[in-house]
Amino acid sequence: MSLIDLGSAPPSNAYLTAETLNGPETWYPLRVLVCTTCWLVQTEDHAGREELFSAEYAYFSSTSTSWLAHSKAYVGAMVDRFGLGADSMVVEVAANDGYLLQYVKERGIPCYGVEPTASTAAAAREKGIEIDERFFGVQLATELAAAGRQADLTAANNVLAHVPDINDFVSGFAALLKPSGVSTFEFPHLLKLVQENQFDTIYHEHYSYLSLTAVNRIFAANGLRCFDVEELPTHGGSLRVYAQRADSGRHEASPRLAAMLAREEECGVASESFYEGFQARAGKMKDDFLEFLIDAKRKGLKVGAYGAAAKGNTLMNFAGIRPDLIPYVVDRAAAKQGKFMPGSRIPIVGEARIKQDRPDVIVILPWNIREEVMAQLAYAREWGAVFVTAVPELTVQPGR
Repeated sequence: MSLIDLGSAPPSNAYLTAETLNGPETWYPLRVLVCTTCWLVQTEDHAGREELFSAEYAYFSSTSTSWLAHSKAYVGAMVDRFGLGADSMVVEVAANDGYLLQYVKERGIPCYGVEPTASTAAAAREKGIEIDERFFGVQLATELAAAGRQADLTAANNVLAHVPDINDFVSGFAALLKPSGVSTFEFPHLLKLVQENQFDTIYHEHYSYLSLTAVNRIFAANGLRCFDVEELPTHGGSLRVYAQRADSGRHEASPRLAAMLAREEECGVASESFYEGFQARAGKMKDDFLEFLIDAKRKGLKVGAYGAAAKGNTLMNFAGIRPDLIPYVVDRAAAKQGKFMPGSRIPIVGEARIKQDRPDVIVILPWNIREEVMAQLAYAREWGAVFVTAVPELTVQPGR
């Protein structure tokens, strides 16, 4: 069955340069389907991973201070829970710019990362972190294990949803773990996505949208067994799933695992009715946001946006927003500044533009870090700016 059809859009991290701005863009259908057998929710696969995760990949995890704090806390919690030390090996798959492994390294724990995008891999190496610059799967995991590089702990944050062959990817962890090792996976929770209308987290890089119900089944089919789960506030509501090899009995199943599976069943994750109406709710949010921007334009208000995030690109392209409604987007990532948003072609600039332009309205596109951004831009209250988010519903917070 269909969950939502967002029309078409270019890949959300395919930012344009001044040179490519005059050329064509490739747009792909953006439609999400629900398997009514296993209840895995997936985007129709039109673009390969090599295109989506290219050498110029522009998402750098370290640009968010709240995400850095989250990652540092994760490392401390894992060290304490699993007794990691100088004789352990920690591996992060999708290590990005070393945002997490830097804290492992600080503790003197051996580690390395797997990261296929050249741009972020280079940034990680600048932090002194060893990176294997390849896509992860059974073949690579088997090679690493044979070379004596098995892991006591693997971290895979916000990547499980990004792989086209989820079975091969998960099987890789079963091959890479030591017999007593643990894998953790963090991913946005499908339950939150549907219940809170988080349609802008849908884009081509996300091949899957995951419930614990589906993940538990996928892991069991590919050599892993879940033994615990935590709910996290990150990315609008995420899960952290703990798994061990299927042949390991080191960790007893936590009551939280059964409780979350029961909660998903009660909410109807394994029923068609749970997914009905999502399209209409997304359409209403789009209409409300467009109406607000058009009204602001008619009133002569200055509008700017903050955060050239992938979710923002989904919103812009679904709503058909162009520079006449939002003339620029501010972003802290130097790799994005001077480029243009894919599809909408809105220019991406540095934060100095806000101080110079003094907009009346600041649209925060990465709504999941709304509080962080508002604190960072608190000076905009001096001229009475209001902060706006469109998801999960249109919210306008006065500047005074």
